Amino acid sequence: MKKALQFYTAQRKKLLAFQYVGFLTSWDAQTEAAPGSIEADSAYQAVLSEMSYRLTTDPEFERCVEELYQQREGLDDVLRHEIEVMRKSISDAKKIPMEDYVAFSELTSRAYPVYVRAKQTGDFGLFRPYLEKIVDYCRKQTEWLATDDLKGYDVLLDRYEPHYTQKKYDAFFNVLRERLVPFVKQKTACPAPVPEWAKQKFDVSKQRVFCEYIRDVMCFDKNFGVMKESEHPFTSGIGTDDVRITTHYYEDDLVSSIFSVIHETGHATYERQCDPSLNGTLCGGGASLGMHESQSRFYENIIGRSSAFWQAHYPVLQKTFAPQLDGVSLGEFMSYVNRVEASFVRTEADELTYPLHILLRYEIEQKLLNGSLAVEDLPSYWNSKFTEYFGITPPNDTVGVLQDVHWAYGDIGYFPTYALGSAISAQLYHAMSKDFDVEKSLLSGTTKQINQWLGEHVHKYGSSKYPDEILRIATGEDFDPNYYVDYLIKKYSKDNLA
Repeated sequence: MKKALQFYTAQRKKLLAFQYVGFLTSWDAQTEAAPGSIEADSAYQAVLSEMSYRLTTDPEFERCVEELYQQREGLDDVLRHEIEVMRKSISDAKKIPMEDYVAFSELTSRAYPVYVRAKQTGDFGLFRPYLEKIVDYCRKQTEWLATDDLKGYDVLLDRYEPHYTQKKYDAFFNVLRERLVPFVKQKTACPAPVPEWAKQKFDVSKQRVFCEYIRDVMCFDKNFGVMKESEHPFTSGIGTDDVRITTHYYEDDLVSSIFSVIHETGHATYERQCDPSLNGTLCGGGASLGMHESQSRFYENIIGRSSAFWQAHYPVLQKTFAPQLDGVSLGEFMSYVNRVEASFVRTEADELTYPLHILLRYEIEQKLLNGSLAVEDLPSYWNSKFTEYFGITPPNDTVGVLQDVHWAYGDIGYFPTYALGSAISAQLYHAMSKDFDVEKSLLSGTTKQINQWLGEHVHKYGSSKYPDEILRIATGEDFDPNYYVDYLIKKYSKDNLA
């Protein structure tokens, strides 16, 4: 076993190096690279993908992983989990023809800048041929990777959230349909008007200053991560010591960048608080996309939209944007940031209507995969279903079918994790509240105590355990969506959220 472990460790170091290069090239493409350079760079991305594929499917590497798997009881817990996951990864990789794997990597690299142009111009036709190829590849994936337990859409769902199948997601979304949808319709029937103060222009340079302040409030050590701008805000990094985020500033929307930064710094805090001993292994970083989203949504909504948080920080915001906010009370500001209204864009949606945006995408992905919905019909279908769910019709594809970047990257099966993560965040909040007064801790001016609790109960494990196992450790229970629905109904049944 010693020889197998030595070879595995050496090969793992190479795989991590490819992850590092992938992180840097993706970061560059979305933040720094000129639009015209990305398509040319995609050819090199294809070469890197082929090299990574060959490393993963190397027969000697597979033999060593199998030997370690057969003797896994003699391994420590972290390595045992890593070997189990790697064994599945190798098996999956071998089922995908290398030429298809490489071609798909190049396709998605080329698709991103086209997607950005399509979104900016509202021209779905630009992006359509790329999306057709992406959907076709994902359909093939469901065939290549099918097992006795996982077939069709389940194959893709499991890649983003292990152990969560369509059956489990259906049960979750059914709870939302039965308990939450009627409440949402009631609350969105007569939305409060946007206050006049929120319609002002807010200097972007001042927004940047306040967003940097927010990162300090959340105790993020800036020696280990930068903040840039991108079309679609995201978090990226490698290990605990290089964790980067982006945001997007809008002159006519003060709170968009603020909550984007709170959200992404939630992701970044998770990465930073993984046990440093996991650096250099394949068990660093978040346990899954759903668990990751539980952290960003927790900070953005449960913490970031709470009265206690803004009691400490609204005076700073007022000072930053004086005299524009001089006459705006804390209560008025809180009413605005918790305002409920049917709206077009998922990332700007209020906390209450947000899960309906995910439900729409969940249903569309199933239809795209089973062939009952053609890509060419996607914009009209999107608009029709959006009107049915929200009572409003997108005026263009920019705020309709083109608003999210995920399908440009081939991430079909990703969206359901957003709703799952939101629900997990409420369950974690319930457990955290048993240990200390969360709102009182926020009056101190930072999220330090909250960070510490999450670090101990969730973050330190990285991806060394499956997400459902970490949730049981943190809360003592399996996933229960009723915590989420109870939280939302209780919060939004109040007459005053301030």
